[in-house]
Amino acid sequence: MEIEILERAFVETPTAGFTGMDRRAFGEFVGPRGELASYAFGWTTGSEPHVATVSIGIGAGNPGGGTFHAVVFAHEDGHAFSLTDEPFERVPQGGPNLTADQARAHEDLPFVWWVADQVMERDRRAWWMRHWLLGSQCVQTLEVFERHEPVLLVSHDADGLWQLVGTTAADGTGKLGHLFHAMDEDPTLIDILDLPPGHRANRSRPGEPWTRNGSHLA
Repeated sequence: MEIEILERAFVETPTAGFTGMDRRAFGEFVGPRGELASYAFGWTTGSEPHVATVSIGIGAGNPGGGTFHAVVFAHEDGHAFSLTDEPFERVPQGGPNLTADQARAHEDLPFVWWVADQVMERDRRAWWMRHWLLGSQCVQTLEVFERHEPVLLVSHDADGLWQLVGTTAADGTGKLGHLFHAMDEDPTLIDILDLPPGHRANRSRPGEPWTRNGSHLA
């Protein structure tokens, strides 16, 4: 089944008082039979609890069209959605903003949830947001943590912990932190934030493609 997720604009704005960053990602969905939807999702660092927001629009110009809004939050080992009355973003394919009750009664709600799942699985910015939601932990070598060396090896251990290593081999003196903070320092990590547990990725130098378990990534 061929599905396209087209990543569009990504907007970052400092919050009031510069206590965090408001991040909003936009994109388009094309289904296997040409179904169209547009979406936006976002999260604000420095906020508690960690809750994100998503808007999905379908049927622009049609009587049944509308924009669905939901919050996204950590649930068990993953994430979950919950419809909300509060509009988040305007999206090109969307019609009128739907309340949570209107969205629940809409015949296309199962399709909207399917689009939301595909966005979370395929949009790289959503991988970043998901690690923020879950508070994924990582161990960085001291050289990487102090930004003396770039990240050249990323390992996602079977127990869920991530490891970031530079040119100097790990020696047990690493610093424990959060993976989303490491992304703040090195945005090129975004391409491997979906590594499954037990997998690793490496590159020869910053800017070079990542290689995952022997599979070359263009």
